[in-house]
Amino acid sequence: MAMTTNLLATSKAVKLHGVRFFSSFLSRPNHFLACRLPQSITRRVQTSCCYRETSYKSPEPEPSSVSDGVGIIRFLKGKTYLITGATGFLGKVLIEKLLRASLGIGKIFILIKSKDQESANKRLYDEVLFPVSSLLFLFSFLFSFHQIKIVSIKKIVSICSTQIISSDLFSHLKQMHGRSYEEFMKSKLIPIIGEIGEENLGIGSEVAANISGEIDVVISCAGRTTFDDRYDLAINVNALGPGRLLSFAKDCKKLKLFLHISTAYVTGKKEGTVLETPLCIGKNITSDLNIEHELKLASEAVRKLHGSGEIKKLKELGIQRAQHYGWENTYTFTKAMGETLIQTMREDAPVVIIRPSIIESSYKEPFPGWLQGIRMSDPIILAYGKGQISGLWGDSQSFADIIPVDMVVNATIAAMAKHGCGNSDLKVYNVTSSHANPLRVGELMDLCYQHLYDFPLTVIDLARMKFHSSLESFTSSVFDIIAKQERGTKNEGGEAEESHTTLSFKGRGILNYFVSLARTYEPYTFFQARFDDTNTRSLIQEMSMEERKIFEFDIKSIDWEHYIVNVHLPGMIRLSNIVVSAVIEL
Repeated sequence: MAMTTNLLATSKAVKLHGVRFFSSFLSRPNHFLACRLPQSITRRVQTSCCYRETSYKSPEPEPSSVSDGVGIIRFLKGKTYLITGATGFLGKVLIEKLLRASLGIGKIFILIKSKDQESANKRLYDEVLFPVSSLLFLFSFLFSFHQIKIVSIKKIVSICSTQIISSDLFSHLKQMHGRSYEEFMKSKLIPIIGEIGEENLGIGSEVAANISGEIDVVISCAGRTTFDDRYDLAINVNALGPGRLLSFAKDCKKLKLFLHISTAYVTGKKEGTVLETPLCIGKNITSDLNIEHELKLASEAVRKLHGSGEIKKLKELGIQRAQHYGWENTYTFTKAMGETLIQTMREDAPVVIIRPSIIESSYKEPFPGWLQGIRMSDPIILAYGKGQISGLWGDSQSFADIIPVDMVVNATIAAMAKHGCGNSDLKVYNVTSSHANPLRVGELMDLCYQHLYDFPLTVIDLARMKFHSSLESFTSSVFDIIAKQERGTKNEGGEAEESHTTLSFKGRGILNYFVSLARTYEPYTFFQARFDDTNTRSLIQEMSMEERKIFEFDIKSIDWEHYIVNVHLPGMIRLSNIVVSAVIEL
């Protein structure tokens, strides 16, 4: 059965034979896959903008000490994993915790897009172990403010590499293994050439045959997270990708579990209570949704659209289709499709779906405040701290459902151990904060004000965040700030002050950026629903006290003031300062 094998994120259109691919999912077997053979370390504790060093023992208990709980350490020992999305924020933290929590863990196969094995090894080293890409992403974000100019791409890469190596996510593992660190990592992390957007994951037949006999757990972390992504690319990765991976997993002889990372916002619900139940078309998803039709629509759009406006139109199509069915954006809509395909395809395969809310920096592990790139709420906070906006289009009483990345990882590992016995069930876990320990948007911004007042990012006096009930009011507020700043610049140049009713080209660009940002975040700044976390809380209750210490994810334990003021904001600002000081000239 012919299928498109190279859907890449390029500016050119790509073919998407989605209908035939969708049909191949529903009609087992996959013919290609069916024929295959079958210690002391240092903790960095972040206080304000600095780290201090304390010493503690590696948390590796004997299996007997946790045998009265879920049995997490016992489960991890000797297991082999296939992970997609390992170069992403969550994927990296998950890999670090797996390697640190269980010295007896088996191999971790990492699906990496690459032209050859040498390039795959290099990408693993550059993007997983020493990630330059996160700082380059932050650089591109800062560039969008029109405040910086490029110095040199080579200089950026060189300096970013140095900065990352000096404060690496894997620093604890380096301390634990010393001179044997690199040897240990190479023995555990095995890059597999492939891509989630390709037929049979793009894995060569010989390699696929070899690894399918070793894998115990398949973890689906890959995804395109841009809210207004191109519809064809989002469908290919977020909707069809999990199905491709599950098809591969079902042919793994030793499969104990297929674990999929989704999003808590996948249901499209905006108020009330969002339950931990699988998505099913006709039950908790509108029966009007026809995934096969959406694949046809995306394929036809790619075939018809050409020219400079192609990408914009494909992005608009995604938003239109999402909102037509009740979702707010392309990301959550296509993630919902992915979940429904898992439900349709899984047969008797054991499946766990983890639905985190807004993932932000680490609470404690591997050290407080670790962050990769700019996360969801961070652009607003940085702009507020720099005096570029004074308000937010939103409701101060809506829920800011933030969850630290290490708690998502710990919940994922605990659920993996709980359900990794091969039973043919499907379990959903909401890893969220709005039910157990709610934080309001107004409270979040008050905490940001508290930190930014004490540690200002600008000479401008900072006032508490205002909330605008309409986009027009927010736009007017941002316009006034930009106009005032442009007047000040002119006055410094010796020109007379004058009434300013228009903006410069640069000023209009900044205004358009913030208006676009406000539109993108509107579903979340007015979000009134709470996520039920009964399954997640029950999982905690089943864990032993020792397991709860090592794999902590009790959301009730989060001290929001401490986390936002002393952990998250210093970590985020520190990351942005690294880029600003290293690779740009203001």
